Amino acid sequence: MRMVGVARKFLISGEVQGVGYRFFAQRAAARHQVVGYVRNCPDGTVEAIAEGSAGSVEAFKHDLATGPQWSVVDQVEEIVLEPTGSYSTFRIER
Repeated sequence: MRMVGVARKFLISGEVQGVGYRFFAQRAAARHQVVGYVRNCPDGTVEAIAEGSAGSVEAFKHDLATGPQWSVVDQVEEIVLEPTGSYSTFRIER
């Protein structure tokens, strides 16, 4: 099991479902070497769990706030979590 720096839960609101947001988040996670997952929530928001170095997670958050071309991100709520080290990849959850 590898060492993990920080863990965050991001709750993204706006026009973020049906616009390729989860695939965008997965590519951003790969670019920043962040592990965890992203999923659509029933209330129309998107939830992402990210673990990695502090700098990587912060860069990932910046990408989440930007979003893909067709999205409109209104807010990115950030919740500090304890890193678990249990993620080996970044996946899209259905």
